[in-house]
Amino acid sequence: MQSRNLIAAALIALGVAGAGWFAAQGMAHLRTADRYVTVKGSAEKIVDADLVVWPLSQTVGGNELGAVQAQLDANTRTIREFLTSAGFKDDEVVVSPPRLEDRWTYAYGDNRPPERYRYSNTVTLRTSRVKEALGALRRSGDIVARGVMLNTEEGGGPEFDYTQLNAIKPTLIAEATAAARSSAEQFAKDSGARIGGIRSANQGVVSIENRDAGSPQIKKIRVVTTVEYFLKD
Repeated sequence: MQSRNLIAAALIALGVAGAGWFAAQGMAHLRTADRYVTVKGSAEKIVDADLVVWPLSQTVGGNELGAVQAQLDANTRTIREFLTSAGFKDDEVVVSPPRLEDRWTYAYGDNRPPERYRYSNTVTLRTSRVKEALGALRRSGDIVARGVMLNTEEGGGPEFDYTQLNAIKPTLIAEATAAARSSAEQFAKDSGARIGGIRSANQGVVSIENRDAGSPQIKKIRVVTTVEYFLKD
């Protein structure tokens, strides 16, 4: 009976000791997991745009529908001839369906505008030949000189884009991540610790912006990553 009591007491003692060991390990893990640093890293690259989308919008007006239609067609031919003479092919030029507005439909008496009809469309150049498009843009005053008034407030300016982002993004992410690790190592060194594994990582924001206001055909691509590293003694 006495030996049975001794065995039971020994088992209880072992249980308490084991629980204490596991609790200590758990607290050590908790303290380790609670120590981490969040850092950001960035990488940039300057690239040339490889796509131009240039919408040339125009509107004509008048009271005779046939005359308005004829004028719109003539202006459209002028714009197309300007682009083809600059070396662009037919499949790089798209003409939108015309939009007709009868301004007298809901206007009466003195409220009627002087021109009843307004007819408009957009001739859009879409090309990968950026250099040629820039040359045509500098000569776009020739279109106005031939009697075509462009609606510059309605998307009259070209848009330059870079389409090869997926090809360079992995390299930029790697550079940004390396920069983040370097920052984490410096922080750990300053605080008397070392960095451990990655707690979490977020690619963050990939942005494409104009290098400056005067060079929309030159893009600045920037990648920012956010990484959390464990800290250890």
